[in-house]
Formats: sequence, structure tokens, C-alpha cells
Amino acid sequence: MWRIFNKVIRTGILTEPAPAPEATWMQPEVRAIRQELLHILGRSLAIRAVDAGSCNGCELEIHATHNPYYNLEKWGFQFVASPRHADLLLVTGPVSRNMETALQLTYDAMPAPRRVVALGECACTGGIFGESYASCGPVSRVIPVDVQVPGCPPAPLEILRGIFTAVQYSQGK
Repeated sequence: MWRIFNKVIRTGILTEPAPAPEATWMQPEVRAIRQELLHILGRSLAIRAVDAGSCNGCELEIHATHNPYYNLEKWGFQFVASPRHADLLLVTGPVSRNMETALQLTYDAMPAPRRVVALGECACTGGIFGESYASCGPVSRVIPVDVQVPGCPPAPLEILRGIFTAVQYSQGK
């Protein structure tokens, strides 16, 4: 035990310090997005994420939006388990044949107005999987898509921009 303690003392702290809240480069943009979101919706935004057959790269970036650096829940974005509670559907990956019906049922269970964001290159275009015996291709072939966020995988800030664009787009409908 003492050997481990001595090694910790000799090594010191190896991580870099977290940025101060005022020094983060995205705080003004996120604050503006939050104000606009409250103006449009009057409350928080409930998001239902669906993996329609992805490699999980986009899911890792979605999870990164929950870390202390981005902390989307602080700004009013919540991920929900049921499509009946969702304002927005966030779909990743090309739609596999096995997920086609499940994605359609999830979309149908959402209350109006429905907003759909295709997240990642595979969800937007089918990516390297394209359309085959196992894949329907992009999300737009199964359900209507409001906003596409390209990238393999897209950065958390791009995910935030795509969600906000979908909210703004629904105001114009």
C-alpha cells in the first residue's frame, strides 16, 4: 500500500486542468441556443435517440454531449426513453432491415410536431453500407428527415447545431 502511495506522490497529477466555465469557447453560443430554444418551445427539448444499425461512433459523440464540458441537460436538452415523450428523434446509422419497422413505429408514436435529425454520414447517405440485402440505406428512405448532420462521426457541437436547426425548422412549418 505504501509503495502505491509513494508512487502517486512521486508521479503527481498527469491530467490537464479543466477549462474555467467562462473560458470555454462554446459557452456564448450554447447560451444563445438555450435562449432561442426557450423562446421557441417555452420549455426543455425531449430527445429520443435511435440506433438504426450504426457502428456506435455517433453514439459515442452523443454520449460526449453529456460530459461536463458540453453538459446539454444544463441547457434544457433531455434524452428520454419513450418516443411518446419526445419532441425530436435523433437517428444514427443506416437503417438495417431489422430496424426498419421499429424505426417507423417509433416515428409514428411521437406526438406532433415531429422533428427528425439524421446524425452521421451513414444516417444521411447510407455511408459505406449503402443499400443492400441487410440495409435500407439512409434514414430518409424510411421516415421523413428534417435535418441531416454529416460527419463520421460528427462532433458534439455539430450535434448541438443540428438539433437546434431542427427546432428552428419546425417553427417555419
